[in-house]
Amino acid sequence: MSLPEQRVIPALRITQYERSKAFYLDQLGFELEWEHRFEPHFPVFMSVVCDRMRLYLSEHTGDCQVGGLVHFVVPEVETWYQEFLERGVPITVSPNNDLGFCQMTIADPDGNQLRFMEPAYNST
Repeated sequence: MSLPEQRVIPALRITQYERSKAFYLDQLGFELEWEHRFEPHFPVFMSVVCDRMRLYLSEHTGDCQVGGLVHFVVPEVETWYQEFLERGVPITVSPNNDLGFCQMTIADPDGNQLRFMEPAYNST
């Protein structure tokens, strides 16, 4: 299945830069694309990317609220699940089939939910 290029970039609110950066880069396997601060010690706004999936993470209180939910359409949810387990990522909802998708959910350190899902094809 060929996945389309991402055309929307969700932003999630983070509250502790170092903690969130470690979670997204070290545990989830995203790469830091760039980060910006207006001045040293000001809140950060950064872009992380993994497998053509991009997120903005922001410490700015006016950008958005903590508690967002982002859906990632990926091939092979089970593979992502196993990789996350190996990296010690806490899984909120294990892989399951719901509404025509195989999906699992994790939460970042701030409580934002990340749902990884693939279309569940009927083999009959």
